[in-house]
Amino acid sequence: MNLTPAPEQTAFAATLHDLLADGDRTTWERLAHIGVTGLLVPARWGGGDGTPADLVVAAEELGHHATPGPVAASVAAVPALLIALGDDALCDKWLPELAAGRVVASLAGPPWLPLAEEADLILLTAGDTVQLARPGRAHASMDPSRRLVEVTAAGTLATGAAAAVERAVNLGALTTAAQLLGAGRALLETSVEYARTRRQFGRAIGSFQAVQHLLADVAVGLEFARPLLYAAAVTGTARDVSAAKVACGDAAHRAARAALQVHGAIGYTHEHGLGRWLTKVRVLELAWGTSAQHRARLMAELTR
Repeated sequence: MNLTPAPEQTAFAATLHDLLADGDRTTWERLAHIGVTGLLVPARWGGGDGTPADLVVAAEELGHHATPGPVAASVAAVPALLIALGDDALCDKWLPELAAGRVVASLAGPPWLPLAEEADLILLTAGDTVQLARPGRAHASMDPSRRLVEVTAAGTLATGAAAAVERAVNLGALTTAAQLLGAGRALLETSVEYARTRRQFGRAIGSFQAVQHLLADVAVGLEFARPLLYAAAVTGTARDVSAAKVACGDAAHRAARAALQVHGAIGYTHEHGLGRWLTKVRVLELAWGTSAQHRARLMAELTR
C-alpha cells in the first residue's frame, strides 16, 4: 500500500497553500475555481472525479489555514451521500451546483446543525433515513464561524439508506481528520517560529531542552497520525477512519496544548492569531464524532 502523495497531489496542495494564504472573502469561489468543491463529484456532473486521497490532501491544507465553511459536508459527505443514494434526479439537480461552488450543503443528525444558515441544501440523517431540512433559530458556538442552528425535517428523500449514510459519515470524519492534521501542523510551525524569536534569560526559548522536547513530541504525534490518515483514505473502512480521526485529533490537541505553553500568556489573548487555530482544533475534535465515540467504534470493529 503506497501512502505517499503522488506528485500531482503535492502540486495541488502547494496551489491550495498559496491560495489560502491570501484569506480573502472570495475564498470559497476560488476553491471552486481550482476544483476543490467538486473533488468527489463524477465528471458527468461537472466534478473532478477525485479520490478520497485527493480529498485528504485538500482538507489538510484547508485545516492548515483554518479555512471556515462546511468543508466536510459540502465537499465530501453530501456529494458522496447523493451519489450513493443512486437517485439520478437528485444528482442532476444538486451535484453540478455543488461542484461549481454555487450551492453549499450541510449534513448532520438532528436537532443541531452547524453552518445551516449559509447552506442552500440541508440534509438530516436519522438511522437509515435521509431527509431534507429547513433551518430555524441559530445559536452561538465556541467557533464564531460555525453557529449551531435548530433544524426541522421538511420531507423524506430516502429510507433504507444505511450504507449510503455510513459512507457519507465516514468521508465527513476523514475530511475532519485531515483538517485536524493541517491545523496541528500550523500550530507546530507557529510554535517553532515563536520559540526561535522569543528571548528569555538572554537566549531564545527554543534553545531550552524542555521546549525542544515538547515540540518534538508534537512533531512525532503528527507524523504518526499521517499514515493512518492516508491508509483510511485508501481503504475507507470504518475501522481505519476511526483510527485516523482519533490519531489526528489527539495530535492536533497535543499541538494546541504545546502552542499555549510555548507562547505563554500572549497565546491566551483574543488579539493573537494563535486563537484561530486553537478554536478550530477544539471544534473539529468534536465534529463528525468525538474521540471517545471513534475509540468505541474502533474497539467494536477490532473485537468483532
